[in-house]
Amino acid sequence: MTGDPGNDRLWGGRFSEATNRFVEEFTASVGFDQRLYACDITGSVAHARMLARCGMLTGAECDAIVGGLEDIRIDIERGEFAWIDELEDVHMNIEARLTERIGAVGKKLHTARSRNDQVATDVRLYLRAEIDAITAEIERLANALIDCAEREAQTIMPGYTHLQPAQPVTFGHHLLAWVEMLLRDRERLADCRKRVNRMPLGAAALAGTSFPIDRAYTAELLGFESVCENSLDAVSDRDFAIEFTAAASLAMMHLSRFSEELVLWSSPQFGFVELPDRFCTGSSIMPQKKNPDVPELVRGKSGRVFGDLVALLTLMKGQPLAYNKDNQEDKEPLFDAAVTLGQCLRAYADLVPHIEIRRERMRAAARDGYTTATDLADYLVRKGVPFRDAHAIVGRAVRHASEQGVDLDALALETLREFAPQIEDDVFAVLTLEGSVAARDHVGGTAPEQVRAAAGRARARLSAVGAK
Repeated sequence: MTGDPGNDRLWGGRFSEATNRFVEEFTASVGFDQRLYACDITGSVAHARMLARCGMLTGAECDAIVGGLEDIRIDIERGEFAWIDELEDVHMNIEARLTERIGAVGKKLHTARSRNDQVATDVRLYLRAEIDAITAEIERLANALIDCAEREAQTIMPGYTHLQPAQPVTFGHHLLAWVEMLLRDRERLADCRKRVNRMPLGAAALAGTSFPIDRAYTAELLGFESVCENSLDAVSDRDFAIEFTAAASLAMMHLSRFSEELVLWSSPQFGFVELPDRFCTGSSIMPQKKNPDVPELVRGKSGRVFGDLVALLTLMKGQPLAYNKDNQEDKEPLFDAAVTLGQCLRAYADLVPHIEIRRERMRAAARDGYTTATDLADYLVRKGVPFRDAHAIVGRAVRHASEQGVDLDALALETLREFAPQIEDDVFAVLTLEGSVAARDHVGGTAPEQVRAAAGRARARLSAVGAK
């Protein structure tokens, strides 16, 4: 029977009436999954070559399919491809155009596969490439931070707990804390990539295929490390997308913390850094304003990536095996998380090398809040005073200095000895900012030489072979 209203679809043989126009629009995904076109074509080329290798296509048929697909790739890249909502998705748009170009042989391409394993493969190819691109931006930002840390290894600033001045650190040491976060992000993405890089193709709709396919050959062509072992799981699994979005959420949380500090540090109240004008904006009413829009936007965008993670978790939590139409909703959160994280990393990798450091302002702030009080307590411990007693002694000394409106190192030796007779002339060496940071001369400490050594180790970890 021909001419049935449902037969205008590649799947329309079963249907006796045309799809409702609203339903067409509601169920179509081509508006967003066309982003997968390159992955879809790459996967289809590999699938066609496997079919030819296994005797399901002739060499001439395979060449025609591959040539037609490559022509379609060029059309899309030139903006000369018309996407049709009625064809639902990226896969059917490309397959329909292929059949238009090369004739009935184009219909053979879908042998031994389903859109279920096709889209799962496309998404993995897409995400693998995104992870590689994001990793490159992480490395670019981390290297920029390491460069700055090496330059600022001796620049003293206050370290904070509860946003209250706590102890002196160096700016270089502080930046290397950010680097450690980025290195963990890179590790997580590298580990996630291992599970992304498994091929679903060959699972077909859910049960595999009766055709004599060679999945290992297709995986080799596509650069997958292995194939998905179970056909049901292969088409319905989105763990890899959730795992990536979780790693992206952690990375965005780190970038949001960077942002908060840059917003604080660039404010007049802190004045530790000056952000380049080209990364800031002004006010439409207040001519004096210079707003740190990039850090603020990065801080805000963290929330949307967290939302992407929750969306994917919620999407998957109620699904029975195997594939369900729900999974059409996996792409927009995944795309958004990948694009948002990549853009935020790029913004900071571009910004960091051009931050102006206000060293004197940092040093002045480090003198506020009695940040060397712990050094005085440690000094007393070395003189034989139990730490808890030393803590109480220094607390009284700080209260006295505060009442006098002076720093600890401004108190006379005689005054200090009133609190503890063990205090001698050498105490003033430990009450200086330089003495405080230099005393932390161990791995992970704030001593300038330790900061330089840590920067070197971090750079080596970034450039290590096989780190990705």
